[in-house]
Amino acid sequence: MHQIQNRRKGFSLIELVIVVVILGIIGAIAIPRMSRGASGAGESALIADLAALRNAIELYKAEHDGAFPTVANFAAQLTTYTTSAGAAQATPDATHIYGPYLHAIPTLKVGSNKGNNGVAAADAAGVGWIYNETTGAINANSSDVSSDGTTTYDQF
Repeated sequence: MHQIQNRRKGFSLIELVIVVVILGIIGAIAIPRMSRGASGAGESALIADLAALRNAIELYKAEHDGAFPTVANFAAQLTTYTTSAGAAQATPDATHIYGPYLHAIPTLKVGSNKGNNGVAAADAAGVGWIYNETTGAINANSSDVSSDGTTTYDQF
């Protein structure tokens, strides 16, 4: 009886192989999911930035009698104080009573123009956001394909 107890103290080769196979299966499932986390975080940040920009544009429109910010003065009109006509300045006074709607224009977090925060009507150097002042629509300046292989960033 004493010899049988001493023999059962270690693991058999079959038990070790089973544990290694199980760990391999778990690794094959978990590692690809964890590696997609960075791109998912970038897409989530893009969605949040677009929501903030779109909310700021809508609030500007509501306070300026239905007028959208202009492309030429987009950053100033959303990050400083404005008059009802949209004239911007850094400090409030009796006529500059609206805004600011954003602390700063966010930089693009993903895609080929990552790091840019310029706003324009069309693609150019330093442009992170494409804005249509007629409709108030704003999108990311990127045609890169997202992690699912089908959705482009500018469709968010």
